[in-house]
Amino acid sequence: MNDRTDVDITGANSNVMLVKVPKYISKRWEKVGPGGAVGKLRVSSKLNKRDFTFILKQDLANLILPDDDVKIPQEYKFHTQVAANRTAVVFSENSGQAFYSVTEQSSSSSGDGSTSMTQTKISLEGQVAERAECRPVGGDNYMKMKRYWMLGRFCYLFIVPFSRLQIRNALQPQRTTKAIDKRPIFKPTSNRTVNTFFDKKKKSDEGKKARLERDQVMDMLFKAFEKHQYYSFKDLVQITQQPSVSTLMKANTCKLYL
Repeated sequence: MNDRTDVDITGANSNVMLVKVPKYISKRWEKVGPGGAVGKLRVSSKLNKRDFTFILKQDLANLILPDDDVKIPQEYKFHTQVAANRTAVVFSENSGQAFYSVTEQSSSSSGDGSTSMTQTKISLEGQVAERAECRPVGGDNYMKMKRYWMLGRFCYLFIVPFSRLQIRNALQPQRTTKAIDKRPIFKPTSNRTVNTFFDKKKKSDEGKKARLERDQVMDMLFKAFEKHQYYSFKDLVQITQQPSVSTLMKANTCKLYL
């Protein structure tokens, strides 16, 4: 059995445009039979730049599928860009082409010795020279489609039986900007009550630290350094509960490098 397939390369020097279309368009294109029309492409030139407008066929735009349950826009724009630094080619496959193969006929056999077979034809259509993205033009159908997708299929099925006023209220944002008539006026003060309250509370909590004997403070320092090798000065003050100046003097006396 020979698996070799011939490829038609007559269109190798042709340039083609690779267009990316939304999924809801490709689903409707699949409903069209072979050789059927899906729409019209209008090409215009503006300031030495080509402008592509694709108009989908009316019956395809109004086609309601189970997946979306909404009409889609009919007019689209192609946003093009040059396919630079990327090499891509387009192949087409045409199945069902019949051909005849002739075999040798022996003297004992009857017939003409030809058999009919079906072969898949693969053709090289061309090289991708330009890429485009198909985007819908804003309109009523486009806004309805986006609103339906945002609300979701479940929410859409339960909102439809309601009145228009209820649907409009459901689509209103929960938080809005509100203008106030009278603005509060804050008069300058020397010191706010909140600041003075925290200052007084901090002083009352700390209180005055009673000074201990030098030997007691030294014992605290030695016990602390038996547990850990390094301490910050702030931690030593918290351990000894002594004023910072007194703690620093005793630490320097012990030759402790902080």
